[in-house]
Amino acid sequence: MTLTVELYWSFRSPYSYLATPRLVALARDHDVEIDVRPVLPLAIRKPEFFEQVHPQWIPYLLRDTKRVADMEGLPYRWPRPDPVAMDRATGKPALDQPFIRRLTRLGVAAAQAGRGLAFLREASHVIWSGEIDNWHDGDHLARAAGRSGLDLSSLDRAIATDPAVFDARIEANQKAQEGAGHWGVPLMAFKGEPFFGQDRIDALIWRLKQHGLAKRG
Repeated sequence: MTLTVELYWSFRSPYSYLATPRLVALARDHDVEIDVRPVLPLAIRKPEFFEQVHPQWIPYLLRDTKRVADMEGLPYRWPRPDPVAMDRATGKPALDQPFIRRLTRLGVAAAQAGRGLAFLREASHVIWSGEIDNWHDGDHLARAAGRSGLDLSSLDRAIATDPAVFDARIEANQKAQEGAGHWGVPLMAFKGEPFFGQDRIDALIWRLKQHGLAKRG
C-alpha cells in the first residue's frame, strides 16, 4: 500500500532546500507519495514573527544551515536575490513581492501537474546552491522546470489565466499546515502527525516503517 506524506514547503526556507534531496530519495526508493503543498514563508505570512525572535536567531540560522549543507554535501549560499524582497531600512518585507509569489504559485502548478517534488528539487537547487547569481533572470528557472519534466511557459500561462485559483490553493495549504500541528517548514505530516524540520526525516521514516514502508521493486 502506498503511503502518503504531506509536505509543507517554502522557496525561501534554507531548511526546505536542505531537506528536499532526502525526500526525493525517500520517494524514489520506497512506495511513498509526497503530496507537495507549497506555502508562503513566515516573512510574508507573519512578518511580526521576526520582530520577536532573539537577536542570535538569524546568526545561528546562517551558521547551522551552512553546517547542515556541508554535512550533507550540498552546495549552499543565501540566494541572490533573496526570494523575499526586504526593505533594508526597516528589515520588513516590501509591499511588492514578485519573486516569492511567482515561485509559490509555480510550486502549486507543478504539484497539480504531478511533478511537484521534482520541481522543488530543481528550482531550489538553482535558487540556493550558489552556483549562479540572478537566478530569476535568463532561462535558469525554465531549465530547472525542464529537468523536472515541465514547461515553465505553460506553467506561467496557466497561472496568468486565473492567479486567484493558485492563491486560494496556497491559502488552503497554509491552513492545512497549521491544522497538521506546526507553522514552520519543511513540515512533513503523516496520518495527522507532524514532523518539523529537515532533522526529523529519520523520525518520519521510522514512523513510516511502523506502517509498512516498503522498498520499490
